[in-house]
Amino acid sequence: METIGTMELYSHDEMLDQVVGRPGTHARERYERKMDEFLIGEAIKRTREAQHLTQEQLGERMGVKRAQVSRIESGRSLTYSTIVRAFKALGVRTASLDLGAAGKVALW
Repeated sequence: METIGTMELYSHDEMLDQVVGRPGTHARERYERKMDEFLIGEAIKRTREAQHLTQEQLGERMGVKRAQVSRIESGRSLTYSTIVRAFKALGVRTASLDLGAAGKVALW
C-alpha cells in the first residue's frame, strides 16, 4: 500500500488478496482458474472471429454443435482436449495469451 495525501493506493495483487483471498487459498485458486478459463475462451473466440467464422462453422470443424462452441468461448466446458481440438480446428499451432490493456492474443 502507498499513501498519497489522504488516499491509500493498493496494487492489483494487494486488492486481489483483500477481495478474493491470498494466493493458495481455495477462493484465490478458484478465481485464478476461472480467469484462466475466461482468457482461453476469449482467445478461441477472437481467433474464430479473426478468421470470419461463425460459432456454427467452428463447431462443424470440431465435430460439436454451436451451443458447445458458445460454452467453450465463455470459459465453460473447457478441458485440455477441448482446447486442443478448438485450436486445431482453427489451424493454430501455438498460442500466447496476452489479453492486457490492448486485448491482444498472439497466435501462430
